Amino acid sequence: MKVGIVCYPTYGGSGAIATELGQVLARRGHDVHVISYSPPFRLRDFRLNIHYHAVEVSAYPLFRYPPYDLALASKIMEVVVSGELDLLHVHYAIPHAISAYLARQMLEDHPVKIITTLHGTDITIVGTERAYKQVTRFGLQQSDGVTAVSRWLHDETARIFGIQREMRVIPNFVDTDRFAPNGDPGFRSRFANADEKLIVHASNFRPVKRVCDAVRAFSLIADRMPARLVLVGDGPELPRAVELAEELGIKGKVVFAGQIESIDALLRVADLFLLPSEFESFGLAALEALSCGTPVIASRSGGLAEVVTEGEAGHLVSVGDYREMARLGGDLLADAEMHARFRAAARESVVSRFPEEEIVTMYEKYYEEVLSGGSPAS
Repeated sequence: MKVGIVCYPTYGGSGAIATELGQVLARRGHDVHVISYSPPFRLRDFRLNIHYHAVEVSAYPLFRYPPYDLALASKIMEVVVSGELDLLHVHYAIPHAISAYLARQMLEDHPVKIITTLHGTDITIVGTERAYKQVTRFGLQQSDGVTAVSRWLHDETARIFGIQREMRVIPNFVDTDRFAPNGDPGFRSRFANADEKLIVHASNFRPVKRVCDAVRAFSLIADRMPARLVLVGDGPELPRAVELAEELGIKGKVVFAGQIESIDALLRVADLFLLPSEFESFGLAALEALSCGTPVIASRSGGLAEVVTEGEAGHLVSVGDYREMARLGGDLLADAEMHARFRAAARESVVSRFPEEEIVTMYEKYYEEVLSGGSPAS
């Protein structure tokens, strides 16, 4: 198949999964064309049948805001023609589904199919805003196929938009060879001493991620035992997290690591992963941590309950309850036997439920189903 993948290039679950999917499809012999405004951060496995196409946005002074959606539609149209694409797989509804629809409307002699994968905030935050709700609904209705990364997101989409059409649940996946246990002690020593527990949080530091709750929970854990917190990522909440660490007197125990390309190397040597988000439609960061055998303490919200097996691979707490997060995390870190048991269960839960090869095969079968089908469902 000749597949176009449209995604955001920035750090986050939608761009990560879109890029990882494209790379696996390319390894399987499909011709893959990745379209975005800059190279996606996970796009590293270049080969003969994977291509990157940059979207160029006009900076003409007339435009107060550069019209990315129109520039994207033009680039999609160009790539569909030059690459003779069979299918467009767009990740994140706005504006990608609409731009793909516009491109198809301009290509009357090339009726390319469109699959839209929903990742969470494109539905629960952006899609619910008054300015975007109707256009999001339209984009979903005009797609030939729609997938959601969790059952929770599937149900929320149906509830918010009142959509009756079929939507397929295809969960996120992880490369279990790359994200695997048994990390390098030398790499670990960059972040923590041998007698310290290493705790990690990774996100895009938006308010919904509640990064400061991770800092507060860590502070309580650090009162019980020697520990370090590594915060991976960047975003609007970073200054407040730095300020809070100083207020709590733990700034010397917190590593603000920024964006780390080798996140797998860090997760392999971590003892605990904290994810106190307001909600997660799935929780790819949690999945990657679990795959490395790192237990996860997360919020009981969104699709996280479909990822973290409560009481086996980690724990779920109420949103905002950083004290309970600290208690459960501290108890787990203090009990070596229980910690080892959780580590093994974390790894097994991913290997058995979210293996890359099986889930990419689900996408391939869905592509074939859509390509052999008719017009978009209403």
